[in-house]
Amino acid sequence: MPMEFKDYYAVLGVPPDADEQTIKKAYRKLARQYHPDVNPGDKKAEERFKEINEAYEALSDPERRHKYDQLREQYQRWQQRGGSGEFDWGPWQTAPGQTVYTYTTVSPEDLEDLFGGESPFSDFFGTIFGQPHGATPRGPQRGRDLELPVEISLEEAFYGTTRSLQVGTRRIEAKIPVGARTGTRVRLAGQGRPGIAGGPPGDLYLLITVLPHPQFERDGDDLTTTVSVDCFTAIAGGEARVPTLDGSVLLKIPPRTQADQVFRLRGKGMPRLERPTERGDLFARVKLVLPETLSDADVETIRTLARERSARKKG
Repeated sequence: MPMEFKDYYAVLGVPPDADEQTIKKAYRKLARQYHPDVNPGDKKAEERFKEINEAYEALSDPERRHKYDQLREQYQRWQQRGGSGEFDWGPWQTAPGQTVYTYTTVSPEDLEDLFGGESPFSDFFGTIFGQPHGATPRGPQRGRDLELPVEISLEEAFYGTTRSLQVGTRRIEAKIPVGARTGTRVRLAGQGRPGIAGGPPGDLYLLITVLPHPQFERDGDDLTTTVSVDCFTAIAGGEARVPTLDGSVLLKIPPRTQADQVFRLRGKGMPRLERPTERGDLFARVKLVLPETLSDADVETIRTLARERSARKKG
């Protein structure tokens, strides 16, 4: 069966003149999307992940990329001439038994571990560049660490939560601590890849993203929210109810409060990740609103006050 040519640029979704950073960015994005740990049991995702790593392996090394670009140009010319007969792979083949070392973020051993010992590279890659391999492990080796993205709500970050995760064939109940932020890494010791030759397993790291909240903005351990204050309370003073993540509180509004004025409620923000008994602050920004009901008499009184105030300014 004729060997199939692989368009590595198409696999990564980059143009043939893409620079190194563009190729690396595309690889990282696709590798995260199709990683088997994120898509357990999905054979199509596994195959896509293999293609992505193979393409990056070929294009990330300048010498291999140069050789591949020359081959690609010749192959395209052969196609433009009609592609009659079989393409001559001879000039492009690596000598039998020759090997190369890989430099991708996922080692060949890790890839073979992911795919049950199968070679993570196609015959095309092996023919052109040689079969990649790494150093042969000697003695017990620690298993590889894994990373999984996890999204939580602001309320879950406030109270702490759990997630049931599928890691390969295992089901894991993971505890996410109070005060977790976007970027927090939660370590689950011993829940990564199994060790080699009796070595200890690796760890599993959860990469936390806290989703946006419709009512609160978060900055570290502090929160900001909006509090509606009617114009009478803003002028004369009074109280306004402010929402927090664990129940509303009353805020004293001083006379002559302006729109967008910010009040600080100490200790009403998020629990601190390192010291969960302590909390950040809540900042309440005033939004002036009309009272829900205004009688004709109220409107006339305000109109009279406005006229008197205007007259005083003129006088």
